[in-house]
Amino acid sequence: MLALWTLRALCAGALGVIGWRLGLYISHLSSNTEEFIPWGLASTLTGLIIGGVLVPYLILMPWRMSAKYIDSLPGSALLSGTAGLLVGLVVASLVSIPLYTLSGWASWGVPVVVNVALGIFGLGLGVQRERDMRAIFPGLEAPTLSDEHYLGSAVNKARVTSNGNSWTGKTDKVKSSGSSRNGNILVDTSAIIDGRIADLSITGFLEGSLVVPRFVLDELRHIADSSDPLRRNRGRRGLEVLGKLRKDEVVPLQVLDVGVENGNEVDAVLVQLAREMKSSILTTDYNLNRVAELQGVQVLNVNELANALKSIVLPGEELRVNIVQEGKEVGQGVAYLDDGTMVVVEGGRRYLNAFHDVVVTRVLQTAAGRIIFAQPRGE
Repeated sequence: MLALWTLRALCAGALGVIGWRLGLYISHLSSNTEEFIPWGLASTLTGLIIGGVLVPYLILMPWRMSAKYIDSLPGSALLSGTAGLLVGLVVASLVSIPLYTLSGWASWGVPVVVNVALGIFGLGLGVQRERDMRAIFPGLEAPTLSDEHYLGSAVNKARVTSNGNSWTGKTDKVKSSGSSRNGNILVDTSAIIDGRIADLSITGFLEGSLVVPRFVLDELRHIADSSDPLRRNRGRRGLEVLGKLRKDEVVPLQVLDVGVENGNEVDAVLVQLAREMKSSILTTDYNLNRVAELQGVQVLNVNELANALKSIVLPGEELRVNIVQEGKEVGQGVAYLDDGTMVVVEGGRRYLNAFHDVVVTRVLQTAAGRIIFAQPRGE
């Protein structure tokens, strides 16, 4: 606040003096010194008002916007942008040498325009090549997820607000203009907390970019700040998973600045956003999966993928399992395969806490996964 009033005082004083001198100049032109009083007071008052009210905002608003943008950039982007700016200014200086021979105002106006244009071009080009700078200097890290910034300079920013069933704003940088899906995958909170998305991305099976809406990050931070220890640990695990995804860079990770308004549910907003962007949704939420499919949105369910990758067991095959607990029915024992598949052993209670050979009798496929029923071998 003190800095703002100091700036106001300096601007008002400077323009007030300019106004005073302007009034004095006008009175000299008319050769009537008595006209100095109205002209001097009017121009001085105008200078004070302009300097104290308008100029600070004209200076502070661009400054704050620039500072916010610079603060959101990782160190590698700042370094590459600075290098690009310097190269642009050097090239502009060389190009401007013959331009100084022009006559009149062009001798200085044209070189100024050339320097500004090439400087901005070099700055933009340097920021765009931030990844190359990070490859040269691996120690330069992008912002962490705990910051209130986007993840790296490659983040595509878009302002979108929900208004009933309609969307306003721009998603051009992450939305395809065609009718087919654009390869972007919207990530749900449940998939982030689940954690298997990080291992899945490393395998290279995911194509396109992972897009995390801003409201998903907000929900994740809210969970991480919960007073419940279990929810808090789940939220923090989700933030760690996102940090791992950004650091690995196998699959590009983007954050989409999307706001939820009018009390809309997060799942409904996510589905509507996926329809607008023609993107698929990555989730482990069974209910979200069904709702999205009903609205024509492609869903990548991590649980369904895990079930599909489980080893196929046919009736009559033999397995050696460790029966670890009792089943719901009398005499049953329960074991688990390495991939987590439950094996219900009829009459296996007497082999509790021991390895035993069993024969598969039938396999039951459910929405929650696969259940194998078996009986001890030889019985």
